[in-house]
This record gives sequence, C-alpha cells and structure tokens, in this order.
Amino acid sequence: MAYLQFNKAELVNLEYSLKRELLATNRAGGYCNTTIVGCNTRKYHGLMAVPIDRFGGHRYMLLSALDETLLQHGMPFNLGIHCYGDIYEPRGHKYIVDFEMDPYPVITYRVGGMLFKKEILFVVGAGQLLIRYTLLDAHSHTVLRLKPYLAFRSIHALTVANPDADTHYRPEEGGVSFCLYKGFPRLHLQISKKSDYVHAPDWYKNIVYKEEYRRGFDCQEDLLVPGFFELPLEKGESIVFSASTEPVSHRNLKAQFTREAKRRMPRDNYDDCLKAAAEQLFAEKGPLSRICTGFSWHEMGGMRETCIALPGLTLYNNGDVKRFEKILSDLMLEQKKPFLKGSDQVESPLRLTEAVQHLVKFTGDAEGAWKKYGKFLKQVIESYMDGRPEAQLHENGLLWAQKPGVALSWMNAYVDGRPVTERHGYQVETNCLWYNAVCFALDMESCFGKAGTFTKRCAEVKAAIEANFYNLFWVEARHHLADYVDEAGQNVFTRPNQLYACSLPYSPVSEEVQAEILHAVDRELVTTRGIRTLSPKNPLYRSRYDGNQIERDTATHNGCTRPWLLGAYVDASFKLFGPSFVRKAQELVDGFQEDLNIHGIAAVAEIYDGDPPYIPHGAINSALSVAEIIRVKYLIKQNKEESL
Repeated sequence: MAYLQFNKAELVNLEYSLKRELLATNRAGGYCNTTIVGCNTRKYHGLMAVPIDRFGGHRYMLLSALDETLLQHGMPFNLGIHCYGDIYEPRGHKYIVDFEMDPYPVITYRVGGMLFKKEILFVVGAGQLLIRYTLLDAHSHTVLRLKPYLAFRSIHALTVANPDADTHYRPEEGGVSFCLYKGFPRLHLQISKKSDYVHAPDWYKNIVYKEEYRRGFDCQEDLLVPGFFELPLEKGESIVFSASTEPVSHRNLKAQFTREAKRRMPRDNYDDCLKAAAEQLFAEKGPLSRICTGFSWHEMGGMRETCIALPGLTLYNNGDVKRFEKILSDLMLEQKKPFLKGSDQVESPLRLTEAVQHLVKFTGDAEGAWKKYGKFLKQVIESYMDGRPEAQLHENGLLWAQKPGVALSWMNAYVDGRPVTERHGYQVETNCLWYNAVCFALDMESCFGKAGTFTKRCAEVKAAIEANFYNLFWVEARHHLADYVDEAGQNVFTRPNQLYACSLPYSPVSEEVQAEILHAVDRELVTTRGIRTLSPKNPLYRSRYDGNQIERDTATHNGCTRPWLLGAYVDASFKLFGPSFVRKAQELVDGFQEDLNIHGIAAVAEIYDGDPPYIPHGAINSALSVAEIIRVKYLIKQNKEESL
C-alpha cells in the first residue's frame, strides 16, 4: 500500500481534488504545478514554467495545459478540465479512478472499457517536461489526441488573445515547435511515436483561475491552442510526450523517461517525503546554486530565506556540507551589496552568522569555518557599527531599525502600500541576532585571529548590550520580552520574535529569563501546526488566512502560524530542558505528517490558520517550513541518542 493515500471515491469531487496540488521541479528553477486532476486554479499553475535568462532569469509559463482525448468508434472522451466561471468544461476529472505520488505524479483514468495512465516528470537540470501515456486496457481501436494550451507569459501575469502572437509552427523531428513572442525560447512539442499534427490555431477565452478569484486578484485568461496531435494506441502500449526549450531526439524519449524515473526519490515514508520536498527547492543553474523560497510564486536566492533554510535543507537533511558551502558562498557573492551596504531586511545579514554557526555545530570545525567566512562576517558586523541606511547602532549597544514606510523585519506584509507590522525601533529578534553575531566574532577572533580595533569595538558593544538589553525589553507584567521598543516605549504584544533570545548560541538574557519566555510562548503561541505570530488574547488577533488581499495580509502576521518557527522553539526547549522535551517535539512535527496528502502533496505549507482545524495556505512547498521541520527531527534524534 502506498504511503501517500488519497480517497479514490473523492477524486471526482472537485471540492476534494482542487485543494490538492502536485509539484514537479527541474532543480533549476523550472516547475510543473497543477491540481491532482489537472485543473489549473492559480495563474501560477501550468505544466511547464521555466526561468529565461534573456528576461532576467524570471520564470515564464510556456505550456499551461495539455488536454488528452481518447477516441473510439469516432466518439471523443476528453480527459481535460478547465474552469470558465461557474462552468467546468470539459469535465475529464469524472474519469479519474486513481492518483499516486510515489515517486512522481501518476493519474489513472477509466473510460468505459479503456484504462489509461498518465505519468509526469520534469527533467532534472533541463527545461523539459516528459509525460508518459500508457493504454493499460482497451477492447477497440483507440486513438489519442493531444491538444496543447500555450501561454508564453510571466508566471505573475495573465495573457489575453492578441494579434501579436505568432501562431505559426515549425516542423521538428517527431513534432512541431512554437514561439509566440520575440525573445522567448521555442517550445518544442515532440512525441516518441509518429503522429499527425493538425494546425488549427484558436484562442480559448475566459479561462478562470478560482484561487485568484477567491483571493481578489485578476483571474481570467485567454490561452492559444495552436492545433492538436493524433496517433493510434495499442493495448499495453506506452508513448512519451516531450515539451522542451531545446529540440530532442524523439526516438530516445522512452529511454529518457525510464532513466529520469529511476532518479526520483521515493516518497514511501514521512522522512522520504521531506527529503524529496527539500530536493525540489534547490535551483542550480549556470555557475550559481540557490534555494527557491517556495513554490510556485516565490523567487530564488532570497537572503533571509536562504540563511534560515539552508542548514535544514543540507546539513540536517543529508549531511551535504559541500552543497551548504556552495550555496552560502554564492549567496554572499550575489547579495554582497545588501549584506554590506544596506537592505530592506534589517536582520538578514546577521542571520549569516547563525548559518555559519550551524556549520560549526555540524562539522565541529570552527577554525575552518572562520577561515572561510570570518572576514565577510566581520565586514557585516562593521557595517552595523558604522551605520546602515536601515539600522543605527546606539550607545546602549542596540540597533535601532527604521526606514519610513518599510517593514524591515520578516513580518513584512503590506496593505495599500503601508506595512501591517512596521515594528520600527529596537526589534527584539534583530538585537538578539546582533548580540549573537558580535559574541561569535569575538570568540572566533580570540581563538583563531588577533586582538585589534575590531575586537575592541565588539567587546564594547557586547558589554553595552548586556547592560541594557534586559532592562529595555523585559515586560514584568507579562513575564516575556517586548516585541520591539520605539519612541512610545515597549510594544508588549506576545509574539514569537523573542524566541531568538532563547534559541541562538549566545543570549543576552539568563536561563531563568529564557525559561519564562518559553513558558509564555508555550502558553499562547504554540499550536500543532507551528507557532502563532500573535497571541489569541490580543484584540488584533486574526486566526484565518482567508478573504481578500487586505484581510489575508492583515492576518498573516497577526495570528496565523508559521511552521518554520518551530525550529527556534524546539531548539531553545532542548537547550533548556534536554531530552525530556523529546515527546513534545515529536508531537509537534508529527502533526504535519497528517497533511502530506493535502495542499501541496508530500510537502509542507508556508502558513497555517492560527486556530483548528489549522488549514494550510500559501506556498505549497515552503523552504522555511520543510527545512526547519527536518532540523527539528534531527534535534529529536540527537536528543534521543543522548538520553540512552
């Protein structure tokens, strides 16, 4: 029995199937993402989206859909499905009898006496999608018709029928190719078996993406269907369809599919699903290696997200030190200016120290890590000492973060162009990360460097923080830290940002204070699907990530949970309570196992509602969520071993 289970009787129920999404990536930024019945409900959905270098490396949807039609005795049975407002046409989902996701998406259809299977792969490292079709059973002569829906637009945009689209095709070996607009790569559509192509270009208008409609965004699109392929299929026969930005040998498509299938990671248990989800998030294209923040709409190579997610996706996942170092070095190279000169992510450069600390902890080679990254980390610290556009070092040793109209922290949602949670002033997590970076640099320099102006300045800052942090941030009435302190004084909201005073290797508060912080977080913020972003006792609390864009953006950091915050919470709890926390930690990560067959199949969502039934939302495969759950599982294993 497959590990990932789906209710076969419910697959034809769109309420069930449209909430479940499949994802295939090429580990180079390209992806295939749609629902398990093949109906696109987001503008980001489609069979083939790839980054295009000529357009700044941004991703573009080339092939939106591919409708399959089975013909017997002149009767067509269309297996596709598209939404036109309140109407779904055709309604091919009614023929689906099975869906599997181990190790890749497989959909099985039954049409009368015909049993038909579709298997989907995205070729690793290439802009090529492969679909293998197999006619498992049939009692009469059967013909397969394939009808492509072309988009050729940014994944963030929508297209409409227009005279600028070049509807002409070019014959290719085993198929045809198209290029709707100048500058795009040609899309080569090829089939392993000889087929007939009928050119009959037509715009299919007013296709609606229901998720975009629900979210209050533009949701209607026109797609070009240039024509269709037809070929006979024998009982038991398989053929392979290829969509690629480069021409391929159609004679080798079957063998290529078999090779690619063998490369896929299994998804036959919880850990394997997390490993496979992690692998999907790497983007190695050209000389640079990056992490994609999340599929389908997030970008690649984010400074904050990479620093947080990289240890979990590499070190704690499979011990891949080499990949960790390559991605971190590439991030420092690509984002050198934001790291050293200023950015709209005030604490992100300081997270680089935390990432290096994970490397030291995992490898035990502090000297090697400092030799490799120490110079850059010192430059980051000096940039804060000297003053950055977004942060100023005050005499109390603390960083004051402020940039009018900009949400500088990770709580960076906006409504009508204004930050929902601006949090200007002394932010608690920024100053915890600052203290941690200064202390780490001091220790490393004392062991492997030499005393000088830098160490003198760091020692002065460290002493100032230790003298002022507690008095500035401690909220006696609530027994936890203020979320930030501005001109008006302490913001006493109970938020998770104070966890960094407990989880980082160096803390500006005592263990007794850390225990009180964890008690407050445990009492008001911890759920079975991550850590709430605001206490339910707060009048601003919004538990549901739903409604229009304003309602969602208001809720996102005012109550909804973040799975990735479990990393800091569990790490801090193990530091203070040791192996006695294993059972609680296990319960917290086990909850996500129940959700592997909803939202993003075999992956972990970006965000959850703050109250039961904890519905998942946002990116279907989130780098932060996957990485920190992997790290928590590593910590659980480590503490179990220590308790033996």
